[in-house]
Amino acid sequence: MAPDRGIEGQTSICGRTYEEYLDMIMSFHGHVAPGVVLGGFMVELAWRHRPEGEFFDALCETRACLPDAVQILTPCTIGNGWLRVINVGRFALSLYEKYSGRGARVFVDAVKMDPFPELKAWFFKLKPKKEQSFDVLMEEIRRAGVSVCGVEHVNLDPAFVTSHRRKGFIVCPSCGEAFPLEEGPVCGGCRGELPYLPRTGSRR
Repeated sequence: MAPDRGIEGQTSICGRTYEEYLDMIMSFHGHVAPGVVLGGFMVELAWRHRPEGEFFDALCETRACLPDAVQILTPCTIGNGWLRVINVGRFALSLYEKYSGRGARVFVDAVKMDPFPELKAWFFKLKPKKEQSFDVLMEEIRRAGVSVCGVEHVNLDPAFVTSHRRKGFIVCPSCGEAFPLEEGPVCGGCRGELPYLPRTGSRR
């Protein structure tokens, strides 16, 4: 990525024009969601402040919209394991060096939203969606860019950095399906960690 170094009013996101990024959101997310647009600027800021290194992973602190911005703009995806989501409800992300755990965390700074009333009303759900102006909201997000975000340097727990590396697979004695051996003697499905109701028919 070749990030734009501008601040307020920045219209380049990780080397793409603002319009190109909106097209990418439409293709990946299904519609232009304000959270994914704002998330693009957050990825841009995190990329700028990343520590030296070649290989990076990502962490999102919400499952809403922000993970898609990471997946659109970086090689980090949930599928390849380079993006992980710990849903504590904070609209924040980190890009961190894959082995050392050193990284940059970007978050939405509530105080910095004051000059952008439609953005603040949307973010904090201060008025019903039908009373919001999507066009005004999108223009405020575009104008605000990274200026409504804070950034800090972080160090991730070494146990977290290495915890997602698979150590092998075994067959669950209950269901007969393979699962990672570090999960314990029985798979999570058989421990009741999935929302399926009891089976009423045979498996094929």
